[in-house]
Amino acid sequence: MPNVVMYTTASCPFCVRARSLLDKKGVEYTDIRIDNQPDLRPEMEEKADGRTSVPQIFIDDYHVGGFDELSELDIDGELDKRLGL
Repeated sequence: MPNVVMYTTASCPFCVRARSLLDKKGVEYTDIRIDNQPDLRPEMEEKADGRTSVPQIFIDDYHVGGFDELSELDIDGELDKRLGL
């Protein structure tokens, strides 16, 4: 199973949707809450090529982007392949 990391906040509806999608697929992920750990925001921005919005989702070294991109991968059937499902 690949390493999935998400940078999120508690109140972001797109973060909630991303968690829900990955939970439905039974995928374990690391949820880095930048609202609880604001010192990690610069790390997220650097990894995400300057993007500041949440969520920012990574599968291994692949930067998915946000929930919209995650959902597109799922619709296209690419998400399961990247997750090894």
